[in-house]
Amino acid sequence: MALLNNLIALSLPYVPKAIVRKVSQRYIAGATLDDAARTVQSLNAKGAMATVDVLGEFIQNLDQARANTRECCEVLRRISKDALNGNLSIKLTSLGFGIDQDACEKNVNEILITARENGNIFVRLDMENSPYTSRTIELYQKLRRDHANVGIVLQSYLRRTPDDIDALLADGKANGLKTNVRLCKGIYVEHESIAFKTRKEVQDNYLLCLGKLFEARAYTGIATHDDVLIEGAKKLILQHGYGREEFEFQMLLGVREQVRDALIQEGHRLRIYVPFGEDWYGYSIRRLKENPQMGGYIVKAMLGGG
Repeated sequence: MALLNNLIALSLPYVPKAIVRKVSQRYIAGATLDDAARTVQSLNAKGAMATVDVLGEFIQNLDQARANTRECCEVLRRISKDALNGNLSIKLTSLGFGIDQDACEKNVNEILITARENGNIFVRLDMENSPYTSRTIELYQKLRRDHANVGIVLQSYLRRTPDDIDALLADGKANGLKTNVRLCKGIYVEHESIAFKTRKEVQDNYLLCLGKLFEARAYTGIATHDDVLIEGAKKLILQHGYGREEFEFQMLLGVREQVRDALIQEGHRLRIYVPFGEDWYGYSIRRLKENPQMGGYIVKAMLGGG
């Protein structure tokens, strides 16, 4: 079955989009902000926080960047208006990072100011593939000098990440700034010269990075569905005497919901990543490739079985 699921994952580019949409509905709140707000309200009722993501990275022109900026600002206003327990995640390429970095920075500043004006809502800069890693870190370092409500994502499958953490922590200490990191494994396809390829290597680097963040008392989003990493994180939390307000677990919408509920029952803060929007296909393909066990659902959908 595992072999079949992996074969299905590799064949995803040839699967009809209607099938991908049907299977990926569990990962995406819907097409509209109303859909996202309802999903966040439901998660809040279950004891979970949320971070909302407007789908649509790697855009082609700055008009799209402006439209995405306006959508992000609307998300922030809706979070405030509806008193949702949530914040915002943004992908810089959706705001023009790959076209005009100055224009992108202007868009991000507009989003951060809107967040501040609507209750100082937190905004997370998502990390994308390796051509953007250094530039994203540099922009985060620049932005956090003027905005306390911004954080970044780092990926443990990149060999460079322990050094990036050291540099961010040193920069924060030198400037009296709190470092706020979501640590995830990473899902973009990268060359083995810059990225670990085996599961154990990625796990080991994740726990190494987590230990560095905890030792420096950085606020940390522990973003993982991996039992090894969840248990490893719990040990590090106890080892470093981390309080409940100093970290949170983070998971994706529709993934390992029983584990999500168990962490909440244990008293941990937990945040769910809630993507929404019309540009769902690229995100869905990455999620399905990351979870080959979803192959069975694809087969059922193709056979009309739900």
